[in-house]
Parts: sequence; structure tokens; C-alpha cells
Amino acid sequence: MRASLAIVTTVALLVAACAEPNATGTPQIKDITVFAAASLTDAFAQAGDRFAKTNTRVHFVFNFGSSSTLATQITNGAPADVYASADEANMEKIVDANLTDGRAQLFASNRLEIAVAAGNPKRIGGLADLARPDVVLVLAAPTVPAGKYALDALGKAGVTAKPVSQEVDVRAVLNKVSLGEADAGIVYVTDVRSAGARVTGVDIPEQHQVVARYPIAVIKDSKSAPLARGFVDYILSPAGQNVLTGFGFSKP
Repeated sequence: MRASLAIVTTVALLVAACAEPNATGTPQIKDITVFAAASLTDAFAQAGDRFAKTNTRVHFVFNFGSSSTLATQITNGAPADVYASADEANMEKIVDANLTDGRAQLFASNRLEIAVAAGNPKRIGGLADLARPDVVLVLAAPTVPAGKYALDALGKAGVTAKPVSQEVDVRAVLNKVSLGEADAGIVYVTDVRSAGARVTGVDIPEQHQVVARYPIAVIKDSKSAPLARGFVDYILSPAGQNVLTGFGFSKP
């Protein structure tokens, strides 16, 4: 299982009113380290870019991975300014450890979808087909929100399916399907959208759906607390919500 994907984005800005000047009077670049669920990769990268356009010069460090792994890293002392989880249970671990600066707030929701190989060559029509012996299925590990949600959905449908592997996060599931290493995987609707023509999505009916709700919080002792709070406020604002909607997320 691979480690969490770290994506570093550097953004140069024009407005520098809140930056600390160095000896030459040039505003210094400020860091914001954001630990966020893998399913937020594309949306948060764009949100960070747009946030930067109206704020100080900022160097975004995005650590994307499974919410459970990120929560463990934070509770073990990994430096982070913001944490955004794909479930409330992992955020509760951070809150219970008294590691948040203020309360966590819900900012988005997501739904499940079956990702299959482009064109759906195995003619997978629903959750029941994932138990077929000719279907190579991958899921996220049960400790990962997407993995837990997938098992909940299969349970609602009365389906017992045996994945050939349990992946570190939902993007790893998507990658296996898009690369042809698996016939199907249960991911989020936003993941299917992000993959474009590389995969085909198969809907999960309402009675078997599991809705993922995403909370976000500033981490206590953040070294860039004003900017961290500003980014959280942006995500919660109409502008930030529009970015998320554009990637397929729903209102919380």
C-alpha cells in the first residue's frame, strides 16, 4: 500500500497586506499545510489557487490521503494547519484529542458510484454484479472512509463481494480501475468525474447509497493560523462552495 500522496503547489500573489516583510521589505511567502481526504485532491488544488488570488503570498502544501491515515499523522504530531476529512469519525479523533482551533464545520457531501473499465466491457449493472466470479473488484480498506462506505452500501444491497485488494485510499481504487488492473471499484461520484473517459460510472440506487459528509477545521498551534482560518472560511464561502460543486460535491 502506498503512502499518502503529497502535492505541493506554489502560488505567487499580488496582494501582500498581511505578509511579514523580510529585511529588504519584500513580503515573505507563508506556508499553509493542508491535510485533506484523497477525494478532495482536484477540488482543493483549485480552491487553493483561487484563494491565493486575493490573499498574501502563500505556499500551499497539500497532503492528500486517507482520512484515517491523516488523522493518525496529526495525532502523532505531524505539523498541519488545516484538516479536511471525508467522514466525521476521523475528525472526531482530532477534536477529542483537543487538536482543533475552534469547532469543525461540515463543508461538503459526496455519494458513492461504481467505477468500471471504460465502456463497461463486463456489463456491470449494479452492486450485485460485483460478486460475480468474473469481476475483479478492488475497494478501499475498511479503515478508510470510502472502504467503510462501500461495505455499508454492499450490506444494504445484501451483496457479499470479495475484493482482490484493499487500497490505501479511494484514489488508489480509482487508479487500479483506470489502469485496467481491476474491472470495478466503489468510489465517489467526484472520483468518477475526475477520471473522465478513463472509467465509466455505474449508479448506485438511492436505497443502497451512503452519503459521505466532509468536516474541516483549523489545527491548534498552527504556525499560519490567520491564513488557515482564511482558507477554511473560503471553503465555506459561496465562492469555495462553487469550486466544490464544480467537481461534483454536494452541499453538506
